[in-house]
Amino acid sequence: MQLFVGLGNPGAKYAHNRHNIGFMALDRIAADHGFGPWKSKFQGQIAEGRLGGDKVLLLKPETFMNLSGQSVGEAMRFYKLEPGDVTVFHDELDLAPGKVRVKQGGGHAGHNGLRSIHGHIGEAYRRVRLGIGHPGRKELVSGYVLHDFARADDDWLDDVLRGLSDGADHLAAGDGGKFLNAVSLRTAPPRSSTTPKPKQTGAADVEPAKTTDADDRSPMQRLMDRFK
Repeated sequence: MQLFVGLGNPGAKYAHNRHNIGFMALDRIAADHGFGPWKSKFQGQIAEGRLGGDKVLLLKPETFMNLSGQSVGEAMRFYKLEPGDVTVFHDELDLAPGKVRVKQGGGHAGHNGLRSIHGHIGEAYRRVRLGIGHPGRKELVSGYVLHDFARADDDWLDDVLRGLSDGADHLAAGDGGKFLNAVSLRTAPPRSSTTPKPKQTGAADVEPAKTTDADDRSPMQRLMDRFK
């Protein structure tokens, strides 16, 4: 069994915040892959289902971001899971909007939700880093992440969430490369050429030159023919 965790803050007030993109990711996966209804458990909301051949529990902690580790730790202990069984979807300031990266282990880079999870289960879990961009100055970060996505973000955000769902089976199977390829097919699909190719001129397209039969009459014959 695997545990997919989406980070965010509970309540309608925060539902569309940049900080809640982890919640949004799990909502999309649950809807597209036929997961069961959300239920209250482990200080959060959970939904159970399958991705490929793997049973997966989706968890949205309701402890608020800074205490996310409490909910994650409780679920892990109940199901006797290891940190390697956990994947956390979270907002990432250091990636441009729409960029997605997968990382195994490592530091929390100041993210309060990850910091809390580190404190409860260690750092050996997998992260799906969802780029939201940076406001430019450190003192603007708090207001930026706790603000709703702009209307101009709707298209790329929808593409990212659909891509995450498209690749969820691969992620559960441990194939990060195929997972990211599925995301890319949504966010940066290959362009098909629509420019018509110049017409090739072949033998069939060339009109043959007209030729005149050679005149092999003798001078006397030509003279006689003139008076016919």
